[in-house]
Amino acid sequence: MEKSQDMKTITVKTPGQEPYDICLKHSFSDLACELKKLGCEGRRICIVTDSTVAPLYLAEVKEQVQLCCPAAETYIFEAGEQSKTLATVQELYKVLIQAGFDRKDYLLALGGGVTGDLTGYAAATYLRGIRFIQIPTTLLAQIDSSIGGKTGVDFDQYKNMVGAFHQPALVYINLSVLKTLSDDQFASGMGELLKYGLSFDADFYEWAIEHMEGIEEREPSAMAYMVAKCCELKRYIVEKDPTEKGDRALLNFGHTIGHAIEKLKNFTLTHGACVALGTVAAAYISWQRGMLDEDEFYEIRDMNVGFGLPISFDSISAEDIIAVTKSDKKMDAGKIRFILLKKPGKAYIATDVTDQEMLEAVKMLKAD
Repeated sequence: MEKSQDMKTITVKTPGQEPYDICLKHSFSDLACELKKLGCEGRRICIVTDSTVAPLYLAEVKEQVQLCCPAAETYIFEAGEQSKTLATVQELYKVLIQAGFDRKDYLLALGGGVTGDLTGYAAATYLRGIRFIQIPTTLLAQIDSSIGGKTGVDFDQYKNMVGAFHQPALVYINLSVLKTLSDDQFASGMGELLKYGLSFDADFYEWAIEHMEGIEEREPSAMAYMVAKCCELKRYIVEKDPTEKGDRALLNFGHTIGHAIEKLKNFTLTHGACVALGTVAAAYISWQRGMLDEDEFYEIRDMNVGFGLPISFDSISAEDIIAVTKSDKKMDAGKIRFILLKKPGKAYIATDVTDQEMLEAVKMLKAD
């Protein structure tokens, strides 16, 4: 591996908000120290996690938390997208109220994107806002969802329809947890990682292709470099546009069609897999508009296969997918803000993508 990345701290500074650190580590051993830096000593912390992550990391994290916060509560919910609801948040409110949590206490999200999103939303709304800490345990959460303060829950299967912007006080990334991820979950994270390269940094995209073997073997130097790189890219975008009024929307490359597939497949495909399908569809439209050449499109499509991501789907109709995109929260005055590529590494916002263009792109993905 030519590129390596020492453990580092990346500071995010968004306008009008308290800066926070993204700490990249090899273990949880420095967590208590980082919590003390935040001023957590003597405060209550509620660790929120799911039924999959709890047996793996809860005991170790709670031990670190209790070194500076003896009053540590835990809330464990059933793993899966089906738990990312207002009902789960309400149950968490009850735990906080019964334990007497006040505005100076903390929530701590230990898990993947679902855990981080719902914990962040609970933190944003409990007592009109308390601080929270992200400890992401999936690749997708480490490189994307734990950073930037977008929180929320699903409503009637509409993804992230209820939410708020609420920045974390700390993001603590233990890279060693990536070793325990299932192949599907690791591939899901790669769907978002490839999005970063295609949207913002063609050299990083090419690096990922060139180091496919090391990435798939989860070599520590590869993990450290690519996670840090994505965090830096996300930091740059979030600082420039903290509440998605402009360029931050570029992070939604692949998400318009991807979210529709995710919903219609009833969340049986991982989020990153659906983003990867949406990325291929968006690249197809970009090719048909003459911005990508044929070789560039097919490389984008075929790299999904190399990283364990799909290039086709079945069982749902193209027409239904287009219909669902109309209810996407990224609609603007009745028009879809669709992210396309001018070239690899250069995404832009298009508001003139037609239903016919989307239909042709989705049909290209159909396996049946």
